[in-house]
Parts: sequence; structure tokens; C-alpha cells
Amino acid sequence: MAHAFLVKDIAFQAGLSTATVDRVLNGRPGVRQQTEMRVRAAIAELEKQQTGAMSSGRTLAIDIVMETPQRFSDAVRAAFEAETATFFPGVFRCRFHFAEVMKPAELVQLLDRIRLRGTHGIVLKAPDVGEVVAAVARADAAGIPVVTLVTDLPNSARIAYAGADNRAAGETAAHLIGECLGRGGGKVLVTLSSGRFRGEEEREIGFRRVIRAHYPGIGVTEISEGHGSDAATGTLATAALAADSAINAAYSIGGGNRAVLAAFEAAGRPARVFVAHDLDADNRALLTARRIGFVLHHDLRTDARSAFRAIMSREPSGRRMVGTLLSAVEIITPYNIPAGD
Repeated sequence: MAHAFLVKDIAFQAGLSTATVDRVLNGRPGVRQQTEMRVRAAIAELEKQQTGAMSSGRTLAIDIVMETPQRFSDAVRAAFEAETATFFPGVFRCRFHFAEVMKPAELVQLLDRIRLRGTHGIVLKAPDVGEVVAAVARADAAGIPVVTLVTDLPNSARIAYAGADNRAAGETAAHLIGECLGRGGGKVLVTLSSGRFRGEEEREIGFRRVIRAHYPGIGVTEISEGHGSDAATGTLATAALAADSAINAAYSIGGGNRAVLAAFEAAGRPARVFVAHDLDADNRALLTARRIGFVLHHDLRTDARSAFRAIMSREPSGRRMVGTLLSAVEIITPYNIPAGD
């Protein structure tokens, strides 16, 4: 079946899994006629959206709102700006609102200001707290679609989540660390930027589950509320290492990896294995220098594309559509760093 769209986009439009869509597109057996019709209808709708967007000349101005360290917001900005140049060129214009730390009241004030000023959509990375959920509900009631990015607000009025399967990512990190430490065991320092982010919580839950089930000789020590900054995270890591001589590995969920490495070095015991998230500039350099062993990476441009699709797919009636748009998690080592990312 000829098409010009990603399987992921067709699957989202059709409300089917990517595996089912792949079977239909490649003419594999065992697919019901009704399913094939749904895929054809989804492709037709995507073509309609593309034609309409390009012929109307309409520009959709959307707002990207994130509480995150600058190293990650820089990567997100680059991904969204690159995707706007190739995704129906000229259709999307992004306005960025980034801060390393925001109080919930400040974040809510920003979301309400965007809602009152007007926007075609909001892409949001924010803590899962009641005030933010209420602000998302106000945006949805005003007809503004909200897509959560990287960390979800599943009990909110967001129309979709775009990002990795965070629980599976945590499970992957546990497998890597468990296999590396082996029977020698030890203890893993797990770092979170803040316990307020559901995505980080999901990673930790997945990590602890696999460690508990398959690597009972490995302990876990958690630090949190360093907000991904080197100074605060380094202080917390130094204190944890001083308090527990058994710590010999790290799973960095929340960033601040240079500071965590410095804390291990200052303690005189380099981490036997170090797993981090996101192939930002810092982690790329650390991986290249072999100071960390693994980076769990997902393509932010895929997330940007998913967010654009979700915003364009909002039904004219305003009916809220809930979806999950998962991007694949890749295990990056010093030997397979993607070029030019």
C-alpha cells in the first residue's frame, strides 16, 4: 500500500498498533478487512491534512513549555526547530518557554497567560501536580490541545503523550547494570531531578522492579531534588557516597552527570557502570570519552513530529482524544553514537 507517512503516524491516526499497521502495509496475512479499511482511511485523512495545511498557507503557532535543565531544553529546541523545517514546511511556528526550575504557581501562571493570549497548541513537560492538571483542563476547555512531552500527566485533559516508555527504559537500565555488576553485586546510586515528574518516577519503578526480581544482590540508594543541576546534584551525590561505601554504580535519571562522576572520583571509587538518559551534548561528550558506559536515547524529533500530528488531529468538534505516542528507546554505547545528532 503506497503512502508517504511514517508507520507511527498512520497508527496514531487509525488508533491501531504500529505492528498491525505494518502488517497491513506489507500485505501480510491474518489482517481483517475492517482493519485494512481503517488503515486506508487513516492514510487518506493524513493526506487531507497535508494538502489542507500546505494549500491554506496557515501557520499554527504552538507553545513549548518545559521545566528542565538547559542541556535538555537545548536538545528539545534543536529537535523542534529541525522538525518544523521538514514537517509540512511553514505550517508550525514554535514559541519556547523554558526554565530550569519553576514553582507550580509560576508554571500555572505561564500556562494561563498562554491560554488567554491564544495558541494553537501547547507541548508540555511539567510535574504531575494538581495545579498543573487544573491548568491543562482550562486550556482544553478553551479548545487548546495539550500534548505532554517526555513525562506524562495521564489524569489530565491532555490529548496525547509523546515520548519514551519510561517504565521500560528503567527496566532496560536495570538489566544493563545488573548484567555488568554480575554476582559481585553492590549498590546503585539512582539520581532523580525531582520526585514530582511522573516520567522519572516511572523509570525508577521499572528499575527497582527488575533489580528486585532478577538481581537481588544489588541494592539501590536514591537521591532527588537536585533538579538536574551540577551543583545541587553533585552535593547530593557526594553525601550519598560518603554515607555508603557499597555504592559502585549509577543510574542517572535526572541528569547532572558530570557532577555525579566527579563525586565518584572524589570518593576514590569510579562507578563500575554508569547508565544515563538522553544524547544531549554533555552525554555525547561523556560517552565519547568513555566516562559513562550507556545512554538510553530516544529521538526527540520523533517526539516533535508526534506532537505536531496530535495537535493537527484534534477534531473540529473539540472532542478530547487520548493517545500515547511512544518513541523507541535505543541503547547507545561509545561504539554506536549516531552521527550529527
